[in-house]
Amino acid sequence: MKKVILTRLSLLTAPGMRTDLLTSGMVVPDHVTVDDDGKVIVPVNVPQDYTGDLGAVQAMIEERLKGLQGVTKLLVVLTAERAAEPAPAAPEAPRLKKRPTDAPGRDMRPHAAAVPGIRAIIAVASGKGGVGKSTTAVNLALGLRSLGLRVGLLDADIYGPSMPRLLNITWRPEIDENDHVRPVEQYGIKVMSMGFLMEEDNPVIWRGPMVVTALMQMTREVDWGELDVLVLDMPPGTGDAQLTMAQQVPLAGAVIVSTPQDLALIDARKGLKMFKKVDVPIFGIVENMSTFICPHCGKPSDIFGHGGAEADARRLGVPFLGAIPLHMSIREMSDAGTPVVVSEPDSIYAQRYKEIALKVAARLFPEEDED
Repeated sequence: MKKVILTRLSLLTAPGMRTDLLTSGMVVPDHVTVDDDGKVIVPVNVPQDYTGDLGAVQAMIEERLKGLQGVTKLLVVLTAERAAEPAPAAPEAPRLKKRPTDAPGRDMRPHAAAVPGIRAIIAVASGKGGVGKSTTAVNLALGLRSLGLRVGLLDADIYGPSMPRLLNITWRPEIDENDHVRPVEQYGIKVMSMGFLMEEDNPVIWRGPMVVTALMQMTREVDWGELDVLVLDMPPGTGDAQLTMAQQVPLAGAVIVSTPQDLALIDARKGLKMFKKVDVPIFGIVENMSTFICPHCGKPSDIFGHGGAEADARRLGVPFLGAIPLHMSIREMSDAGTPVVVSEPDSIYAQRYKEIALKVAARLFPEEDED
């Protein structure tokens, strides 16, 4: 069916363009996905200087493909290669308290419209990759779920999505009658990731503005339903995607993940300062891959050091949320798609994640914690 779809798309030319959708690069064949049950997703890369009607482009594709035999659901995703516009001013989400700004009377963060149905949104971030941020985000989300909260998890790492593997999700999200994407549900939480929309080995070759557009669509145009907490697994670094999410999404706070070693802590501090500059509260720092206990001799080994993140938290005046040890079970369960919080809920490692989740929940909903 995919060959037929691509053939039909090759016969379409967007208004104002001289070549068809495939030749112009507005549709990349490898990015078009077709499920066995007939669900079709067509990402459209709109050039930055395109002045045509985007609605007309979308309608043109839908008209040509919806009548195709075997197509049960069709989603046309417009990833415009242009800077995201500020969200309209709107009341803040309930229960979220605004952090005082560093400069009196001045708020560095633009007014970010609340996402309907979501009480609080938190970011799990790191200054660099390879520190276990995604594993921490997954187990934190599951820890919050174990507290009885309704939890969603958004994989905001467009270039390196991890959630399909970490949560053993091999199916694609549903598309409702209004062409809205429904997040995948696994282990009691709702999950959305760019990894659900393409093959695992296919790279996402997009410029920054296109990534930002896709992030905004996954945040605001996905049918999340009613959630107490949406956890954002942020991409590593402090670039366009991170800054836009911090400014355009009403974040209740951020959790910074780092290993104890100095090299990782340098980048973690950069991520922490980025959130402070845009007036997002820092809920605390997690020291991941802390002390390793040898399974053979039982002796501890500080492979990446120990206590560095805790010392940094004290020096920077932010909470230290806890240390997660370096252990085979965490790695094995993550690779298997059965995170330790659900596969070994009574283990010491799962308890560490749950303790961190409890501290985060107390910051999110202090009124309920007092009750």
